[in-house]
Amino acid sequence: MRASGTFKVVTFDPTSLEPDPPVETAVPVTVATMEKRYEGELTGRSATLFTSAYDMGTDTGTYVAMESFEGTLGGRSGTFNFVHAASTTAGSGNPGEYFTVVPGSGTGDLAGITGGGGMAIDPDGTHRIRFDYELD
Repeated sequence: MRASGTFKVVTFDPTSLEPDPPVETAVPVTVATMEKRYEGELTGRSATLFTSAYDMGTDTGTYVAMESFEGTLGGRSGTFNFVHAASTTAGSGNPGEYFTVVPGSGTGDLAGITGGGGMAIDPDGTHRIRFDYELD
């Protein structure tokens, strides 16, 4: 099955997570928590842990995010986790994108969910998401 929708970032709160002693690299690493709201064939919200190594000056870097979603997907209600990661080089898109539902994380009508998906940002800034999934 496939479901798609759009989302908006409601909050993005950077947090400090420095190892002691810090490790200095050419690209700074940041950690943040986020809340997102979803509309479309999936509706609801997610709580997200977001980590990135990103150079704003060159628009180059990589992120990894773990999301806990609650709401409806394809008309079925529940919760589940999904993880996604991607890299960009000077705004080249998301080469090497990784996106998967965490096995065994579904509850309610979404218990047993498996699959993957993807994300994209339109030129006008609209954030899109799609899930390619199966349910028991």
